[in-house]
Amino acid sequence: MATIAVPSPIAERRVLRPIAPTGVWSWITTIDHKRIGVLYGTTAFIFFLIGGLEALLMRTQLIRPNNTLLGPDQFNGLFTMHGTTMIFLVVMPLSAAFFNYVVPLQIGARDVAFPRLNAFSYWTFLSGAILLNLGFVAQTVPDNGWFSYANITERAFSPSAGQDFWVVGLQVLGVASLAAALNFLVTIVQLRAPGMSLMRMPLFTWTTFITSILIVLAFPVIAIALFELMFDRLFGTNFFNTIGGGDPILWQHLFWTFGHPEVYILILPAMGIVSEILPVFSRKPLFGYPFMVYAVAGIAFLSFTVWAHHMFTTGLGAIATSFFAASTMLIAVPTGVKIFNWISTIHGGSLKLTTPALMSIGFVSMFTIGGLSGVMHASPPIDTQHQDTYFVVAHFHYVLFGGAIFGLFGGIYYWWPKITGRLLDDGIGKLQFWLMMIGFNLTFGPMHFLGIDGMPRRIYTYPANMGWDMWNLVASIGAYTLGLAILVMIFNIAKTFINGERAGADPWDGMTLEWTIPSPPPAYNFAVIPEVHSRDPFWLQKHPELASHELTESTGEITIGAQHVGDLGIPAVHAGQDGGHEAHGDVHVHMPDPSYWPPIAGLGFFIAGLGVLIASATTYAALGLTGIGLLTVLVAIYGWSLEPVNG
Repeated sequence: MATIAVPSPIAERRVLRPIAPTGVWSWITTIDHKRIGVLYGTTAFIFFLIGGLEALLMRTQLIRPNNTLLGPDQFNGLFTMHGTTMIFLVVMPLSAAFFNYVVPLQIGARDVAFPRLNAFSYWTFLSGAILLNLGFVAQTVPDNGWFSYANITERAFSPSAGQDFWVVGLQVLGVASLAAALNFLVTIVQLRAPGMSLMRMPLFTWTTFITSILIVLAFPVIAIALFELMFDRLFGTNFFNTIGGGDPILWQHLFWTFGHPEVYILILPAMGIVSEILPVFSRKPLFGYPFMVYAVAGIAFLSFTVWAHHMFTTGLGAIATSFFAASTMLIAVPTGVKIFNWISTIHGGSLKLTTPALMSIGFVSMFTIGGLSGVMHASPPIDTQHQDTYFVVAHFHYVLFGGAIFGLFGGIYYWWPKITGRLLDDGIGKLQFWLMMIGFNLTFGPMHFLGIDGMPRRIYTYPANMGWDMWNLVASIGAYTLGLAILVMIFNIAKTFINGERAGADPWDGMTLEWTIPSPPPAYNFAVIPEVHSRDPFWLQKHPELASHELTESTGEITIGAQHVGDLGIPAVHAGQDGGHEAHGDVHVHMPDPSYWPPIAGLGFFIAGLGVLIASATTYAALGLTGIGLLTVLVAIYGWSLEPVNG
């Protein structure tokens, strides 16, 4: 294992040189949670650009009636890959990027509980993402929608291999998500700094914790559905084939039992980010912290009771329909609690409208609109009227783009200085925000009107006499405005890397532990594990006049430094606003060595996936390739189990 000498800043503030490979190889073999977070974020942003390009092609096709830019098969492939990409390859991994980078810092840990498993989750995610997109290379793209309703996904109706790419890619992505979720559950339970009780954890850490629970409970359900579909397609079983006694509605139950918790898997991390940003820029603690925690837990519990509101038109019967209508209305209550708490946090504060704050306010406003249209769909008659129209497209984009993307972009601007040591340009960031806000509402606002006017979703063109021309033109103009906003963001990132303003350890006057250490953080995060005596510990240390009985929970003492550091045997360390540490003598922090086994394990899943994809063409070769891939995974896991653990 690598031993890193932490120098005494009293003698000299030397640059740390961890023992690690250099160059590209250092990124391939890294098990540092911060670098893995960067890998997740960079990969997710690349797929965001791909998914956005797919959306622009669709909006260009729909910009006028009877357009011939795309054919029906191409359009079906685009909307299938766009939805799948944005959900599984953009929002989830972008959230995982923040989980990886921020959560260990917020809880005062030096790393996650299982660093190699963490690296394995990224490389397995990358393997699944490539498998999912290999259809473009093989010219057989999945084209049955991101939900892939049975029985059109059976081999008789979808004979090409496109659906197989979708099935196998999602199976591998599920392995990555489960590995990451289990890792973060153990990390948050076991590695919190001394004194950081559950009710002192930052809200973002709480949403990470709850999201991880949802992943562990929900992803096995979609795994079962995907295995059943794969067996139907490759081995002739009849889980969803009505001719053989199967039931297509079974797929919908399995898919949406996963799919509605998935909505909150996508949105809860953004809620946590907003709950970190708004208090900092309102100069107030988060309003109603305990109720926010209970609301997150309530949302998680109720998310497993509402799946069939996606199935009101399938003939569930009066009793089932009534139950799911009531549960869908009920889940709006904890969501409303969070919205009012965010508003109350801003109210009466000294609000500073930086780009992160604007993105967070955009999140609250746009998510509220999407939530209100969601409550409308809790009513079965209204849902039946809007079923499969553009009104539904408007609703879920107000939740997932207006909500998740605005929140995640706020997180990018907020934690960028911590990650890179430089500040993104705030003026350019505000330009991006307003372009996003205008473009977003121009794109998806008119879809409400199109849906009420009866325009079906998932159609590649429409006749000129339906009265849909103007709103489709407006929506397409809005989509290009959104594209311009993303170009502005890319320019901002490039400009920042070239000559961005240097950020100190605490450029925002932050509240939580990640702002007590240098930007970017050292490999070991904390020279001394901090000791926490309150919520928002760093902010209250800097501003003791703001301490109250509610916040300090006892005498008002606010200390970040570790007064008893156990076997480290070194004196207390107090973090100042510049991120410096006062310590005497060098401290040796043991960190695990980089490892090549996690990327090898990810490669093994890629090889096994390829074997499944060629199964319909040559069975023996497929079995051999799948076997080689799974054996590679097992060897890699055995290999990293023999490596020394974190000392």
